[in-house]
Amino acid sequence: MRNAVVTTAGDRIRWVDLPGREPSRVYVHGLGATSPAYFAEIAVHPLLAGRRSLLIDLLGHGISDRPADFEYTLEAHADALAEALTSARVSGAELIAHSMGGSVAVVLASRHPHLVSRLVLVDANLDPIPPVPGSGGSSGIAAYSEQEFLAGGWEEVRDRAGPHWWSTMRLAGREALHRSAVHLTRGTVPAIRELLVELKIPRTYLLPEADGPLPGADALVEAGVAVVPVPDCGHNIMLDNPDAFARATSAALAGRGQD
Repeated sequence: MRNAVVTTAGDRIRWVDLPGREPSRVYVHGLGATSPAYFAEIAVHPLLAGRRSLLIDLLGHGISDRPADFEYTLEAHADALAEALTSARVSGAELIAHSMGGSVAVVLASRHPHLVSRLVLVDANLDPIPPVPGSGGSSGIAAYSEQEFLAGGWEEVRDRAGPHWWSTMRLAGREALHRSAVHLTRGTVPAIRELLVELKIPRTYLLPEADGPLPGADALVEAGVAVVPVPDCGHNIMLDNPDAFARATSAALAGRGQD
């Protein structure tokens, strides 16, 4: 485990650092998750092993610190991640990023382009999401005010999330979880989708095949974003079908060629 101070208050981001060849690969989890749990099998999969791999936890999540006074906007997450990667002497990294982590990765690539050479987005949030009370994921969390969430709303979220997601969600700071969800549903200006289109690096978007066509896929493809359905999986593609995920990710990182 490695760590780096990423705020003026001394808060630290932590990650598991697997040795290997450069350029580094950086794995970024989604809301209420943790990269070592979600990506360990993938990072050592025969199709992907051999690169230096950082299984990194965003501030407020997993093994990283959980400051209660951090904003947890997508931009703040991206800037803190940039501080950690710079401390780790990472540049030109290949980012494999899930859900909210994919949104953060797009912002990172836009704000700190020297840190990112390729993006593989895993069912990432590209557009604002309306908060809906009682729904799952970020939409349901963002429907609470922060005061409501801290006073007991988190328990309702726990019960809706179920034991699998809660096993990692419970590691997140409650302020971090709520603020991250709120800012994820609000998105960014310009929107994540617009930032993604404007990037000049190789970009791939993986989604569950069962979800059907990705909204706006034609415009993404026209802008050079590869949109790749993955069979036999839900939102957590890397957990549901790790072999298919590894094949799709390996092909995306190879850029139609060989490493």
